[in-house]
Amino acid sequence: MKASVVEGYPQGNKMKVLIEDTDASQVNALRRAIMSDVPKMAISKVMFTLGVNQDNNHDEIFESVNALPDEVIAHRLAMIPIPTQPDEGMAFPDECESCMDLAEEDVGCPTCQVLYTLNVQGPSADSDEPFRVVRAGDLTNVSDPLFDISEDMQSIPITYLAQGQFLEFIAFATLGRGRDHAKWSAASAVTFQPCYEAELKKPKKASVLFDLNLKTSDGRPIDAKLFTSKKCSDISTVLDLEKALHQVGHGTGRDADFDDAIVLTKVDGSFVFSYETDGSLAPEAVFNMAIEELKSRFTNLGEDLDRAFA
Repeated sequence: MKASVVEGYPQGNKMKVLIEDTDASQVNALRRAIMSDVPKMAISKVMFTLGVNQDNNHDEIFESVNALPDEVIAHRLAMIPIPTQPDEGMAFPDECESCMDLAEEDVGCPTCQVLYTLNVQGPSADSDEPFRVVRAGDLTNVSDPLFDISEDMQSIPITYLAQGQFLEFIAFATLGRGRDHAKWSAASAVTFQPCYEAELKKPKKASVLFDLNLKTSDGRPIDAKLFTSKKCSDISTVLDLEKALHQVGHGTGRDADFDDAIVLTKVDGSFVFSYETDGSLAPEAVFNMAIEELKSRFTNLGEDLDRAFA
């Protein structure tokens, strides 16, 4: 298997990789590893403060009620992308040397969890604002600054507080895998498809497509200039052509005039692999970690077989 990043990627959290010299089963194993096996941080436990608070500055009473139940807020917190640092040596709670033998309620130390706090009040009674939106940026990290919520994610809404309401809690983030819960899944929309090469077979009839004034994803006109010696193998361009061909396919009323003027030919053993991370890990890191997970799995399997047949 040989992998190379498609030109122009990563685009933010989006990634496309050309995987060659392989088959669909191996690529699918990689897809499953990215979704289920790559470890990442996520908030897994929340302790809410209940009761009333008094604001001495405004002589007001605030109550721990708001528009959403605690369970819904906890779920939203779980889906906030927590920065994951693979090189920082964070341990899984059940593998942490300091916590693995403790009772469940006692598990947790700087080696296996990150703490966040939040204490926010709604608008005061004399405010012109009817409510305040609580966002991910309001979380305060009381552990290593490496785990501060990234600037891109700080605008994620959690809930809103009306006048006389407050929200206070402690949240605990731990390392986990997507196979245990979606909050620990490092990427979404993990797909792959065969890699194609486009061939311009009938330039005159291809004008049926070219005259539609369609453009590629990077703004170039879809016309004969995309082809060199009547062929196009640039992956992003071929993907754009594949989408454009739907405009002249069966059921469009243009297919007879187009007459398969452009043909896509599958490249044997090659696939275009796509996914998008949630922002907790860089796209390149997710791919490399998935490869390492697969490598260790098959190494362990080989050792088990050796022992079984020894």
